[in-house]
Amino acid sequence: MYTSEQIEKIGNTVVYLASKIQNISKTKLLKLIYILDEISIKQSGIPFLNLQYKVWKFGPVSNELFVEFSSRPSILKKFIERKTTKDGHDFIAPKTEFCEDEFSQNDLDLLEFVVERFQGYNAEKLIAYTHRENSPWYNAAKKNNVLQQLESEEIGMTEIIIDMSELVAHDSRKTELYKDFIEC
Repeated sequence: MYTSEQIEKIGNTVVYLASKIQNISKTKLLKLIYILDEISIKQSGIPFLNLQYKVWKFGPVSNELFVEFSSRPSILKKFIERKTTKDGHDFIAPKTEFCEDEFSQNDLDLLEFVVERFQGYNAEKLIAYTHRENSPWYNAAKKNNVLQQLESEEIGMTEIIIDMSELVAHDSRKTELYKDFIEC
């Protein structure tokens, strides 16, 4: 499913986030990973991790990472582990040191920016941020007539893929960069 280079970048991204934000929950981690891709695409047309995100109640969610963070890690087992706080809350903890080999300077700057900007947000505030009006999640849910069902909690997840290209639809250069990147 992922190349070894992709696993290294995803794994080290999670290590970075989990080492900077103590006791990071699965939900908060999933949101920050999505935000990295969203901001990267907006800024340059190039995704940070190029993951596929689906419209879920607490989405956008990378299904593969949701599974990875919900149980014993398999793909990322050398990078992270699930732990539980004294009061019974699960969190993701790094098993190794962050390695920046897979990252450009722009990537490192974006990682730092996302941590600085969003580390104080709890999971609910991050969900609200990713669900804001005219966000890719909101637009996909509305376009596919599931927004009301998700908001009223009639359904919890869908198989609807979020179209990240809408983030750069206004900029032909970034649109071309995005298309070229995802076709690779």
